[in-house]
Amino acid sequence: MYFEDYELGHTFTTRTRTVTEADIVNFAGLTGDFHELHMSEEWARSGPFGRRIAHGALIFSLSTGLTIQMGDTDEILAFYGIDRLRFVKPTFIGDTIRVNKRVTGKEPKGAGRGVVTMETSVLNQRGEVVCVYEDKVLVKARA
Repeated sequence: MYFEDYELGHTFTTRTRTVTEADIVNFAGLTGDFHELHMSEEWARSGPFGRRIAHGALIFSLSTGLTIQMGDTDEILAFYGIDRLRFVKPTFIGDTIRVNKRVTGKEPKGAGRGVVTMETSVLNQRGEVVCVYEDKVLVKARA
């Protein structure tokens, strides 16, 4: 989709993806975040959620991947930024997430490109919002 193709208020939803223990272990290895809340079932059992949870940054990262898998990305030039990122509910091993996006803004950025702003929500299989943020992408324009 080119910059001109994005319409304010347009919404779309990604496919789903189940968060696995392997995802959490691999993410911890990649980032170095081995906090017991993610890695120790025994420790997490006495924590605020009663069991291990996925890293918030993992859920955000998976949401960007689910968005890219929708296609229509040839015109995206760059990830431009993120605002108001919040992890509002825990995501557990075995939860299945999907991403809802709504176009909330468009701003031309010189010849041949513009920034598209989207309100993004990541939901689990029960329809509960687990993560929210506003993201911006730099997109090619037709002109």
